[in-house]
Amino acid sequence: MRFGIKTLRGDIPGGVTATLAALPVALALGVASGMGAAAGMYGAIAVGFFAAVFGGTPTRISGPTAPMTVALVVIVSSYASNFTEALTVVVMAGMLQVLLGLSRIGRFVAYTPHVVTSGLMSGIGIIIMVIHILPFLGSAPAPGGVIGAVREVSEAIVNVNYNAVAIAVVGLGVGVVWPRRLARYLPGPLPALVVGTVLCVLWLGDVPVIGGIPTGLPELRLTIPTATFLIRALEPALILALLGSVESLRASLTSDSYTGTRHNPSRELVGQGVGNMVSGLFGGLPGAGSKTGTVTNLRAGGKTRVSGALYAILMIGVLLGLGRYVAPIPHAVLAGILMKVGWDIVDWRLLARLHRLRREHLLVMLITLGLTVFVDLVTAVAIGLIVSGMVHARQLQRLELDSVISVPLLDRTFFSGEEDVDAAAFSPDSARVGLVELKGSLTVASSPKLASVIGANVKDHEAVILDFTGATYLDDSAAMVIGQLMEIARNEQTECIVMGLSGLVPRTLHALGILKHLPGHRVVETLEEARQVSRGILGI
Repeated sequence: MRFGIKTLRGDIPGGVTATLAALPVALALGVASGMGAAAGMYGAIAVGFFAAVFGGTPTRISGPTAPMTVALVVIVSSYASNFTEALTVVVMAGMLQVLLGLSRIGRFVAYTPHVVTSGLMSGIGIIIMVIHILPFLGSAPAPGGVIGAVREVSEAIVNVNYNAVAIAVVGLGVGVVWPRRLARYLPGPLPALVVGTVLCVLWLGDVPVIGGIPTGLPELRLTIPTATFLIRALEPALILALLGSVESLRASLTSDSYTGTRHNPSRELVGQGVGNMVSGLFGGLPGAGSKTGTVTNLRAGGKTRVSGALYAILMIGVLLGLGRYVAPIPHAVLAGILMKVGWDIVDWRLLARLHRLRREHLLVMLITLGLTVFVDLVTAVAIGLIVSGMVHARQLQRLELDSVISVPLLDRTFFSGEEDVDAAAFSPDSARVGLVELKGSLTVASSPKLASVIGANVKDHEAVILDFTGATYLDDSAAMVIGQLMEIARNEQTECIVMGLSGLVPRTLHALGILKHLPGHRVVETLEEARQVSRGILGI
C-alpha cells in the first residue's frame, strides 16, 4: 500500500498505540534479562525500526519478546561468560537470519512441526512464570533458571514482602480484567504499570524498584570475539535465529489474516536479522515480530511501514526524555505483567486437547516442553526436531508402503490377449511374471522396508515388471533400494523390466547408475511393450 495522508491517519494512532503496548513489556523484559530496562528499550528501537523498514510485512510491529529474552538468558548462563559475549551471539543470530532471507530458504522455517513450537512456547511461558515468582514475592531473582527459582521459593515465602505482593497482584489483576474494547486504544500492560507504580509511590513503599536508566542514545559495543568462542557460539546463535524467525513469521501470518495480504518471508527475515544485528551491537535485547503489538497496531488503524517506524521513533523519544521517570517502577509490577505474558505464551489450546493427540505427537510435545523447562532451549529444539522427524518418517513409511503393490500376473490372464498364444495351455496357477507398482513419492522413510516387502516376491518369478508409471518422486535412498532389488533379481535368475519412467524418477536412477546393467530394450513405456519383452524372456 502506498503512503499518503489517508494511510497516515491510521499509521499515527497505530504507532502510538503500539508504543503504549510495547513500552511496559520492553522495560520488564530488559529487567528480566539481567541487562537492565534500557536494554529492552534499545532492542525495541533497533529491531522495531529496521524490521519495519526492511521487513516483508508492512503492518507488523517488532521488538523484544519473552521467548527471545528467555533464550538470551539461557545463552548467558550456558554459552557466554558475560553480556558482551551474549551480545555477540545476538549479532551472529541476526547475520544468520539475513542469510536465511537472502538464500530464500527462510520460508522453510515455517515448516517446523506445530507440536515442537507448541512445546517450546509452552515451556518458555512456564519458565517466565516460575522465575518471576521471586520478584512477585518481593525477592531478588535467583540464578539457575527454573530450578534455581524453585530452590529459593521457600525462603522467599518466609521473607515475603507483602507490599510487593500487593503491587504484583494489582498489576496482574489489571492486566487480566482490562476490557478488550479499551485495549484497542490503551493496552492492558500500560495501565497495570501505571497503577502499580502509583501504589508504590503513594502508599506501598519499601519494595525493590528499577532505579534510573541511562538516558541518551546507546554506545556501540563492538568487540572482536575469539575464533574459539565463535565456533562455540554458532549453535546457540542458530537456535536464536530460528526461534526469532518462527516468531516473526507467525506474527506476519497474523497480519496477513487481518489485512488479507501476503507477506514476503525472505524479506521478513532480512529485516529481522538487520534489526537484531544492530540491537546486539548497541547492547539491546534480541527481538522478533510481536503478535500482540501487530494486532494492536492493526486495530488502531496502522496500514503501512510508517506505523512501525513511528513506534521505534517514539521509543527513542521515551528513552531521551522520560528515562528518569521510570526509576520508581517496582519490580513487583513488572513481575505481574510478565506473569500475564507467560500465561498467554503457553499453548493452552493444545494442552487442553492432550488426551486427543496421537501418542507420537504427544511424546514430541512433552519432550520439547520438558527439555525447554529443565534443560535449555538449544537441546529442546534439537531433540524435538529429531524426534518429530522420526515420527514423521514413520508415518511416511506407512503411507509410502501402502502405495507399493506387488502382485503375480497369471500367465493365462497376462498373455490371453495375444493371438498367437494359446492361453489354455498354461497351468491355472502358473505366474511366471510379477508386477511391482511403485506409486507416489518414495523416500528414505520407506526405503528400509522396501527390500523386505518386495524382495521375497521378486524371487518367486522368472521375470518382474517394475512399474514406475504412478511414481512422482524417488530420492537417493529409495533408488538405491531399487538397485538392491534388481541385484537380488539377477542373483535369483529373475529378469527385470522397467516400465513407465517419467519426470524426475529416471534422472535419479541414471545418476546413481541403477539401470546400467539393464539392457536398453528392457526399459519400456507401456504394459503392452512389457508383455512383448516378457514373451521373449520366457520363450513364448
